[in-house]
Amino acid sequence: MKGFLIQNATIVNEGKIVKGDVFVEGERISGIRHPASGTPGSGIPVIDATGKFLLPGVIDDQVHFRDPGLTAKGDLSTESRAAVAGGVTSFMDMPNTIPQTTTLELLEKKFDLAAGKSLANYSFFFGATNDNLEEVKRLDPRKVCGVKVFMGASTGNMLVNQQTALEGIFSQSPVLIAIHSEDEEIVQANIRDFRERYGEDIPVEAHPLIRSAEACLRSSERAVALARKHGSRLHILHLSTALELPLLDKGMPLREKKITGEVCIHHLWFNDTDYARLGSKIKWNPAIKTREDQQALLAALLDGTIDLVATDHAPHLPEEKSRPYFTCPSGGPLIQHSLAAMLEMHLQGKIPLEVVVQKMAHNPAELYRIHKRGYIREGYFADLVLVDMKSPRTVTPENIFYKCGWSPFEGETFQSSVIATWVNGQLVYQNGKFNETHKGQRLHFYYE
Repeated sequence: MKGFLIQNATIVNEGKIVKGDVFVEGERISGIRHPASGTPGSGIPVIDATGKFLLPGVIDDQVHFRDPGLTAKGDLSTESRAAVAGGVTSFMDMPNTIPQTTTLELLEKKFDLAAGKSLANYSFFFGATNDNLEEVKRLDPRKVCGVKVFMGASTGNMLVNQQTALEGIFSQSPVLIAIHSEDEEIVQANIRDFRERYGEDIPVEAHPLIRSAEACLRSSERAVALARKHGSRLHILHLSTALELPLLDKGMPLREKKITGEVCIHHLWFNDTDYARLGSKIKWNPAIKTREDQQALLAALLDGTIDLVATDHAPHLPEEKSRPYFTCPSGGPLIQHSLAAMLEMHLQGKIPLEVVVQKMAHNPAELYRIHKRGYIREGYFADLVLVDMKSPRTVTPENIFYKCGWSPFEGETFQSSVIATWVNGQLVYQNGKFNETHKGQRLHFYYE
């Protein structure tokens, strides 16, 4: 089988940073040697990675690639291109598309769609509703990453607010339960209060007060109570408040945790003082909140309370994001710049490089029990990212690959750049150019 050698790389993997060489044969890593030998392989192509950092590919467990049905904003082709350009080699996509992914038939159609379009590896969450428990029970944990429960406002019928439905999902789901956690009653009460004060002309700065810390806490408390009652595996997506952190399992290996959580790039990078500068470009649900919340989330990431970093990549068109508060959709594009942002935080002295790799590659693989991905190990799929930590790049419309064409990071200069990305041993991205002859693969999961 055709192979190649990545030579003299600075390898960041499993808590260590070492100089070494990585051999790839076919789809897999066939050998690792460190320290680097400085001698080429026997007749195979050699990539000189001197001065560059080699990381396992990022695994993003929360994206909205808008395919099918919302493809004016993004699709599996365009957004997976942006993903690999940012060093993301695997993603897990959410079910609030058109149609919503709330039946097994529609779920498999999304997998078929991705097989022909996605440069990155993929899985899809199944969407829970108040009345599709029988479909949830039929999910195969070896083939599906999890079930998504919107315990807060969502589109169509995807708000799961009936106690009997929640009890059924938490007691009978065969897969991990991932939740969007905001209490709808509190949010609606806050909307009424702000409408009385401002009418329809609510400033975006009010967003974290409307979608408040209390709303997040109340919903997360309810979900954790259900999970502990039924022994479920619960993953709280996009944590945004300090108040929720005590709810998570801590002080134990990730594989032993039942209650886990993640933080997204925007909740680490921005705080509520940034609304004045960026407005609706940083309007997300849950909302970006205070500087104190931002600092608490980073501290929890460092001490192991928060388990992984994701994006909640959710592109919208520029004209949509320029609308008034109530008609402006929440969400924004992030996946191309997630690794760059975390590496920048490393260079700022906020987080060790080994921890960036742990939270963005190792831990997603462990949490979801992904088969042979997330590490640089012999026999594992060669999902790899080569990074130059001394190659500054400013985010501009000309180098943005999102279909929507904009980024909340526009004008930001990151000190590092992704030089090359391999997916299943295939070079899919290098210095701004894509190789689309090979597509990503469906992720598989293992259960003891």
